[in-house]
Amino acid sequence: MKPPALRPRVSRTLVACLLLIWLAGCSSTQFFYNRLDFFVPWYLGDYVSLDRSQDALLEDELQPFLAWHRRDELPRYIELLERAERSLDQPVTRDQLMALTLDAEQALDRLQHRALDWMLVLGDALREEQLQEFMLALREQQAEYEEKYLERDDAHYRDDACERLQDNIRRYLGRLQTEQKTRLAVACANLRRSDSVWLAERAAWLDRLDMLLQREPDWQASLRQAVAQRRQSVSIEYRTIWDANTEVIQLAVIDLVNTRTERQDAHLRRELGKLREDLIALVEQGPADGSQVATSADEA
Repeated sequence: MKPPALRPRVSRTLVACLLLIWLAGCSSTQFFYNRLDFFVPWYLGDYVSLDRSQDALLEDELQPFLAWHRRDELPRYIELLERAERSLDQPVTRDQLMALTLDAEQALDRLQHRALDWMLVLGDALREEQLQEFMLALREQQAEYEEKYLERDDAHYRDDACERLQDNIRRYLGRLQTEQKTRLAVACANLRRSDSVWLAERAAWLDRLDMLLQREPDWQASLRQAVAQRRQSVSIEYRTIWDANTEVIQLAVIDLVNTRTERQDAHLRRELGKLREDLIALVEQGPADGSQVATSADEA
């Protein structure tokens, strides 16, 4: 489960964690999800130290957010998984995979938009030194990323990318055959290197975030707008590389799914089924504290 509230990175990363936590495909899915009210503050602790009153504020703000997510979003995830399962009955097409990917991205956008509600409330309660601590943590993280990723040569970059992709695929298909590994390696050779442009975009975003967190009048609205427009504001080079690599990965996944063995098919359906059952159980449990939140119509 990998990958930034207040900040760009924490906002996007935290949101991604909340959305993807159920993708672990293991028996601990319900355990982790039911304890997000603990894990979210714990995660934030890596970026900023909260005092007791801020901890209480965060807890109060998180409850309606988590209740909304369980009630409104988990059923959408269930429907997404059911569509994915049904698609396996025939050869999977790229249009089907792109539609599933788009729905997942829209779910991430909804989660990020809603998470900003409590992130901005917390951001308003932070002291100046805490904001400085927060930005310092992000800058240090940026430096770590640059040291870790930019020192690689192109071959090392592609090896790392292919290994991550293979691990993710193996989680759902099980052990890959030698021919499948070879075909995946051939696909990975077509990946374009993205780490330098990604880090440049991230550095520019941190500079913008630093300015926004000076908390000038209407800073919350400005930050919300910046987050909403971030995907559209990236460079043409970044978008071109992103689109090209997405196509390579999607075609590789389709190839492996459509050439899966009977054993891999059973493994894939079993993993998707377990995820779906976990999500259904979470929806049926309802919010742990029985809290009620406004419906989408009420919010509008």
